[in-house]
Parts: sequence; C-alpha cells; structure tokens
Amino acid sequence: MNAPGELAVMLRVWRERLTPQMAGLAAQSNRRTKGLRREELAVLAGVSGDYIVRLEQGRSYAPSSQVCVAIAQALQLSDTEQEYLFRLAGHAVDGGRLNRMVPASIRRLVDRTTERPVAVFDAMWNLLTWNPLWAALMGDPSSLREAERNLLWMHFTGASDCHLYGPGSADDLDASLVGDLRRSAGRYPGDSQLRGLVARLDEASPRFHELWLRHEINEHGPTIKRVVHSEVGALDLDCDILTTQKDLRIMMYTAEPGSESDSKLALLGAIGIQNMMAAPNHRGVSPQ
Repeated sequence: MNAPGELAVMLRVWRERLTPQMAGLAAQSNRRTKGLRREELAVLAGVSGDYIVRLEQGRSYAPSSQVCVAIAQALQLSDTEQEYLFRLAGHAVDGGRLNRMVPASIRRLVDRTTERPVAVFDAMWNLLTWNPLWAALMGDPSSLREAERNLLWMHFTGASDCHLYGPGSADDLDASLVGDLRRSAGRYPGDSQLRGLVARLDEASPRFHELWLRHEINEHGPTIKRVVHSEVGALDLDCDILTTQKDLRIMMYTAEPGSESDSKLALLGAIGIQNMMAAPNHRGVSPQ
C-alpha cells in the first residue's frame, strides 16, 4: 500500500478505536459510529470536517507537521504511532530536517499545566502546542495561519497580542533570537521550512535582515522578560526554556508568588477559561 493509502487507513483505525469518553466528549446512547465521528476528530484537532474526510479518502495526503501534531494529540497516539504518522505524511526526521513530533509525555505536561503559560516549539521556533494560559498571555495562536505561528515571525512582524522585552537592550533579545535561528539553520541544512522562514523574515523585517547579516551564532535561553499585554499591561516573568533530546523547546513563564505579575497571570487564567468555554479546542490548526 502506498503512503497516502496507508495514511487514510491508519487514520480510520486510530479514530475508530478512540471512544468519546476517552476523548473527553459526552457519550450518546444512540451512536452508530464505532469510536469517534470524523467531525468529532475535526473539532478536537482544530481542522475542518471536510479535511478529515479528504485525508481518510486519500484525496489529501500531505498534512503539515503542525496538523500532524494536532491529530496525534486528538487521537492520543503513542510516540511510535506519532512517528509513523509523521513518516506517512512525509515529515520523517532525516536528510537534515528538524524534529516536530511532540512526545505523549510532553503533551500530557502541557495539558496538565494550568497555572503557568507553557508552549512547545521546534528548533526553528514554530509553535506546536500550548495551553490555554499561553493563549491568554501571548494571544490565541489558533487565530493565526500556520506560517505565522512562529516566535520570530510574531516578534519581528508584530503578529502577536503582546510585546516581549528582555532584561537588557532590545538588541540583545533580537540578536539572541536571530542567532539561535542561524544555529538551527546550520544543524538542519536540509529543512525547507526553515529556509523558507528565513527568506520570509528577511523580506518582511528590515531588523531581522540587519541581524541575519551579522552571522552571529547564539542561543535563546532562560531569561527574565517583560511582557506587555493589551488587557492587563506589563508583567515581569521568568522565562524558562527546556530543550529535549530531540531538540524541542518547552517554554514556560512564571511570576514571583504574590507579585503584581502573579495576580495578572491569575486574571489571564480566568480569561483563558472563559475563552475555552466559548471555543473548546485551544490548539486549532488550519491545513495549508
């Protein structure tokens, strides 16, 4: 069986083995469908129902890496199954391409972290998954196209609901982001998405263009950041970044207990819960 046909079969198998109760959905006594319905999977993964139909019929066969992450999380795939999904979709990690698979253990970490904003990025700072408080602090990523869900793109083009400032000069923060991206470009020379991001940033941002020409290698690591949010104002937060063995970056913001920033995070948490009630899926992604 070819990859598109195998992808279609495996999506049906994985969908049909997952009950609504396992997915956190209300059970209905008159269900005829074995496992999840296609439209239920679509809601959980944040894609259109028609797109799931096309995937299962073999009419679409190259979902993006971010769509694969969302589907894997919705279907509760194991790490081995997620790796197989990525391979069928053409995202195997070889030939100098970076890893975009989010292990099940990290997905659980994000889901169960409710009091701190946390998100997972790949090595070119594409946003892969996040929790509701991250969306409340940084702006809901589900409203952005996949190509815009990148930390550098949001920072250098202003496509975010808040603004970041490092402890030093603005130049220091900008340089650390660009230097980190150049470091990844050297490690993953065969990744076409990374090359495409550099080209888009170079065209869209004179500031990025200037810094890229410096050819500096850097690492965007843990630091203290001031986040200026449109609704609650400025928050001074510790930004911790954990890097996994496969070069994923787990970013988490925390505030000093009892501080004004801590109170503002709690307020944003309440806003995030309200948004979750209005739109249950907080990892919406749109196929490109």
